Amino acid sequence: MSAVRVAAVDLGASSGRVVIGYGTKRGFSLREVHRFPNQPRVVDGVLRWDARALFAGIRDGLRAAAADGSGVPVDAVSVDGWGVDYGLLDGDGRLIADPASYRDPRTGPPFAAVTGTGGVNGVDAERLYQATGIAVQPINTVFQLMAERDLDRARHVVLVPDLMTYWLSGQLGTELTNASTTGLLDARVMKWADEVGEAMSVPIKMFPPLRAAGEVAGPAVPDLGLARPPQVIVGPSHDTAAAVAGIPGGKGFAFVCTGTWALVGVELPAPVITEAARLAGFSNEAGVDGTTRFLRNVTGFWLLQECAREWGRVDLDELTRAAGRVAGRRAFIDVQDPAFLAPGGMAQRIIRACQRASGVTLSGEAEIVRCILDSMAVAIRHAVRDAVRLTGRPVRTVHVVGGGVANALFCQLVADACQLPVVAGPVEAACWGNTLIQARALGAAARSLPGLRSLVRQAVRLTEYQPAGAEQTWQRAEEIVLASRS
Repeated sequence: MSAVRVAAVDLGASSGRVVIGYGTKRGFSLREVHRFPNQPRVVDGVLRWDARALFAGIRDGLRAAAADGSGVPVDAVSVDGWGVDYGLLDGDGRLIADPASYRDPRTGPPFAAVTGTGGVNGVDAERLYQATGIAVQPINTVFQLMAERDLDRARHVVLVPDLMTYWLSGQLGTELTNASTTGLLDARVMKWADEVGEAMSVPIKMFPPLRAAGEVAGPAVPDLGLARPPQVIVGPSHDTAAAVAGIPGGKGFAFVCTGTWALVGVELPAPVITEAARLAGFSNEAGVDGTTRFLRNVTGFWLLQECAREWGRVDLDELTRAAGRVAGRRAFIDVQDPAFLAPGGMAQRIIRACQRASGVTLSGEAEIVRCILDSMAVAIRHAVRDAVRLTGRPVRTVHVVGGGVANALFCQLVADACQLPVVAGPVEAACWGNTLIQARALGAAARSLPGLRSLVRQAVRLTEYQPAGAEQTWQRAEEIVLASRS
């Protein structure tokens, strides 16, 4: 293993972080050097991310890495983050307005128009899915662009991680794993679905040229304040693509990438674009090395995060332990209900939804937490089983990565609900994938994806959970949730 030192920038919906990955004689290690908040705020009636604050956090993290006392400069840096959101650049390359958040309701009218009778200029939900392989959801970039009010002032549409890469390197591009989340890329050939874009009056040509994970954008711009500018690597810029690349799994695994969302699915050699997959809400997103992430977006810890924000200073670890002492598998909600998408008043919305779905009145914070975790487990069970049904590929193990790894109750509930062993770890899967793709680009890591994953297995401690409880109990819970949708 060559002694390289790279910075993985991982942007999430509530925070960002800079993690240093470095080669040692024994393998690879990660160390977080900086973390910074990320919260959208309403600007001129639109919920927007503070892009400049994000970049300031990245810059501070790189400076912290350079000043950490190791005496070893950073060789490279790469950015991953969430999908679908973008910034608009004018003809001089300046940001016109901060990126709008996918949680802003502005996409409602164009989404309703496309999914309604007849669609828009002959493009309806079925045709859009057949052209792209992406589940048709209001958050998709295609609907954001249909609702965009600043397009006439813009020359470029730049997805959020690509915007950060542009500010780091001065080079524009659109990385494939994130481009595939837009609802505008043909997952079969990894090229833009131009005909669909034209029919919907979406300016696909405003996206910079496509590029693949592992390409080198060039040296970092000199004004970062670093003694030696690192190379800027185009990583798997969608955080789920980075996380799946960092999963230490072998054959026959399903993944659950946890955070604000829980992305649940399987890795495939090619997309599955069928009417059954569309109706089941599965997307075919680009993965590393030509793989396909066949997945469903399941609401993740967003519900718990929102409740904790309302409750104020709560100890979530203690609250989860208390939830573990609450009688389980009796109170459920449909975590996929669009009513939970917007922030605010979450606890009361959950209480009302649980009463409607399960006939149970929740009392107290611990019962609400247990309802959330049980309901997430049911949704993950449903997604894993649908993935098996739609692909014909058996699943032997469920790998949980991301923040949910630290929640032992959640991991055990996923094992119980899926009736499959769960392997939990690493927490920082996205940073592992980001780091190792950089190391490979620098010639310092294995060339193959299995080879990269073996480095993760050597470096991290994994926890296994064996399924317990009766299958019939979870089957009944799934029936209750599905019935609540009608």
